[in-house]
Amino acid sequence: MISPIRIAVLGASGYTGADLVRLALTHPNIEIAALSANAKAGQTMASVWPHFAYVPLPMLTRADEIDWGSIDVVFGCLPHAASAALLSEVIGPRIIDLSADFRLREAATYAEWYDGAHAAPALLDHAVYGLTEFARAALPTARIVACPGCYPTAVLLGLLPLVEARAIGAERITINALSGVSGAGRSLKEANLFTEVAEAVHPYAIGRHRHMPEIEQELSQRAGQAVTVSFTPHLVPMNRGELVTMVVETNCDVAELHGILEHRYAAEPFVHVLAPGVAPATRMVRGSNHAVVNVFADRVPGRAIVIAAIDNLVKGSSGQAIQNMNAMLGLPETTGLQAAALFP
Repeated sequence: MISPIRIAVLGASGYTGADLVRLALTHPNIEIAALSANAKAGQTMASVWPHFAYVPLPMLTRADEIDWGSIDVVFGCLPHAASAALLSEVIGPRIIDLSADFRLREAATYAEWYDGAHAAPALLDHAVYGLTEFARAALPTARIVACPGCYPTAVLLGLLPLVEARAIGAERITINALSGVSGAGRSLKEANLFTEVAEAVHPYAIGRHRHMPEIEQELSQRAGQAVTVSFTPHLVPMNRGELVTMVVETNCDVAELHGILEHRYAAEPFVHVLAPGVAPATRMVRGSNHAVVNVFADRVPGRAIVIAAIDNLVKGSSGQAIQNMNAMLGLPETTGLQAAALFP
């Protein structure tokens, strides 16, 4: 299957759904066949998203009105729980889910962190955790791909090569993360009003953010032992972008750690290890599917600081979803994702 790939985007009225549509429009092999947004069914995309005013797109419909037999790939851009409930009824197309519903391998862990039983636990064994750079061998045969959360994407790109190389300790990892407001979704929330977030930075979900078990699951698998992280997310007054700063314990010097990262990502089109001393920043990746990573010495002996930056809506969400689709279907992973970062 090369062209056209007929896709359906569920939840096209949300930020991730809209960014997926934006990226799909420049993908030479994609045909956008269906767009759903149950609360806005019957409306045009242009009425919901002004930046699509001049783009011919399908009318928004209810998801249950889509003819799945005419769809090759479904992108689920729905909230958790709603996503699994709907996608469990989709027969035929391959599924790339951007919610949290298929990221955790254990239904009990999901229930603990997402406040309710999983809607389709039988499907968990069929899902591939879609951090593309570490999952591509499993993607061509995957029926369901679970796109990682935005925070885990940045964290894991920075830490997994070092964990695999046993270059850092798995016992004490401290992560401070900052994200643009789009990461909180498009629903109306008082805490996300302009006057609430402008000219301020604040932490949230302190000590118990839902991305923690996802990060720990993947680090534990690569480390071969249980990993528990300290993770504190912060909301910053910008639309998009994400930066994570991670303090780790190590017996290696920074040059060795930098070499491990460079070697692991040397052939990767989207993950870039910066020159020694250059700090990652969100402006380096804004609007793109690229990630930047680097490592620095801490003044405390035996510690190092790993920093990574991504665009939370692209590499942290919709761009990674399309990268996964490309890998699933045998296309070059960069197809439709070649855009450079937008700055200023």
